[in-house]
Amino acid sequence: MTVPHLPAICCIFWIATCWLAAGLYFAPRFGGYEPKNQALGNTVLLIALTVVVIGSMIGTWEAVTGVLNIKDSFLWGHQGYEYIELGRVWQLLLIGGMVFWLWLMYRAFKPALQKEKNPTGLSHFFLYSAITIPLFYSVGLAYTNRTPLSIAEYWRWWVIHLWVEGFFEVFATVVIAYLCSELGFLKKTSALRATYLTTILYLGSGVIGTLHHLYFSGTPSFIAAMGAVFSALEVVPLTLIGFEVLKTLRLSEEAEGFYRWPLRFFIATCFWNLVGAGVFGFLINPPIILYYSQGLNTTPIHAHAALFGVYGCLALALMLFALREFVPEKAWNESLLRFAFFSINGGLVVMLLFGLIPNGFYQLVQSINYGTWYARSAEVISSPWMRWTVWLRIPGDIIFAIGALTMFVFTIRAIIAIFRFPVKTTRPEITVDMSNAQS
Repeated sequence: MTVPHLPAICCIFWIATCWLAAGLYFAPRFGGYEPKNQALGNTVLLIALTVVVIGSMIGTWEAVTGVLNIKDSFLWGHQGYEYIELGRVWQLLLIGGMVFWLWLMYRAFKPALQKEKNPTGLSHFFLYSAITIPLFYSVGLAYTNRTPLSIAEYWRWWVIHLWVEGFFEVFATVVIAYLCSELGFLKKTSALRATYLTTILYLGSGVIGTLHHLYFSGTPSFIAAMGAVFSALEVVPLTLIGFEVLKTLRLSEEAEGFYRWPLRFFIATCFWNLVGAGVFGFLINPPIILYYSQGLNTTPIHAHAALFGVYGCLALALMLFALREFVPEKAWNESLLRFAFFSINGGLVVMLLFGLIPNGFYQLVQSINYGTWYARSAEVISSPWMRWTVWLRIPGDIIFAIGALTMFVFTIRAIIAIFRFPVKTTRPEITVDMSNAQS
């Protein structure tokens, strides 16, 4: 039993925490009402999530090092499945925390639901998308440590694909659509259209889209092909929103001034959603390619560009939207944000172009010519080309790390400024000529 890519697990926890925090911020903002003791509930949830994260990581370490026996490891340590390795007890506590988060959001968002009579309106879809987050994470309880591997892998991919890649993206699309329509960057009709399209794709074809992961379980090839197509279509709604917001921003100097960097991180999200999740994802999804590329370094090309490019940038965008409305103007350092933005995204590009792409495609060529066994052999993995591409990735990693550190410094300074110089929430009146936006 091994621990898979521990930094990736930390990233997933961090991204999920940002998104949950965004929900807690935007629910009372959209609802126009903050219930009594909401701040206390938020604090309790933060403490509970901290306990789950630290406890599960300690349990994982104890399971891998043999401190826990097999039975206790499944409950408290490591379930043995990548990306949902946290023990079953921690998994249940995490689901409980997400249900508590959903209740905190609902009580703050209730006035907006009562005001909107239409159950298929944007406010109701915001609630529906939030419900799917604890609901579809719960399918990870459908297997035990005695479940056959092919069945357990099926439910594991429900969590990874439908929860992480699926319904978190539904929630993200709805939040961004709601926020941008409220601020005037997006027409209400466009926001609803993107929300409906997202819902149709994930509820109508999300399960089918998951099936491109399951070719090794004996899935018929035509089902895997359908899964590859529907999986590739999942990136469309958020990309369409990004194009419309970008077009509208050109017509609004006020928006470009006040929300410049939150929106630019969102535009970066849409770019990586199209390239990282869409192009790089579809390059490895179709069955004929997956037959040769599964288990090779072609997958990290898609994983890095999609995980941080889409979900990481979106987490930063949501965080910056919230901070922008609380941080005093004199403490809002755009120079740090500019440097962080270009370093993070530029570092990711360098990492892909000089490291992951040449590394992964070299392995793919070996797999096509000689077979997967050879592509994964020590002769290929330890070849000069593979070693050089590992070293060539380091400059991108360094640039990325410097950008992340700069963002950390900006965030700490912003939080200190909020407590030192508390101000009322700042939301400028932004006017956009939507008639020109349609042309």
